[in-house]
Amino acid sequence: MDDQGRGPGLRPEDGGEPPSERRPPGPLPYEGVWRFTAPAVEASVPQARHAVRDLLARQGVPVPDDIVQGLLLIVSELVTNAVRHAAVLSPTLAVEVAVGAEWVRVSVEDNHPYRPTALETDHGRTGGRGLLLVREITHEAGGVCDVEHTASGGKVIWSALPLATARMR
Repeated sequence: MDDQGRGPGLRPEDGGEPPSERRPPGPLPYEGVWRFTAPAVEASVPQARHAVRDLLARQGVPVPDDIVQGLLLIVSELVTNAVRHAAVLSPTLAVEVAVGAEWVRVSVEDNHPYRPTALETDHGRTGGRGLLLVREITHEAGGVCDVEHTASGGKVIWSALPLATARMR
């Protein structure tokens, strides 16, 4: 996603949209970035999910229900991972929601340096598929996701989804 809130493949030099669909200058009423912190405890999982759902509704973000449900599942998985795997070195976590004209991005940041990877399905395990699920939901919706290191030595895991209805592949 570029710094204008447009998704991949949209070139800033041409405005990223056909001339007939260009929007007026300035942010749309629902555009912005919101960040909140929470303790790295199990109770933060539903709290984060509800906070993101309420934020999207309060800001009037035009996001289809299937995308909202995917985002909420992604938030649950990412916060759960931070609580289960990073709490020892990161007693707090941060959740950020960034909304652009065409994309919504959720991220979870913690101070643990370990950079997780999505595991492939192992039917013998009862857990360990959270990031695989995040990746699949993101790609199914036509979005992108990644894990990045932070300047403080921790990590941020994010997923950006288009505000349009999910595209089936």
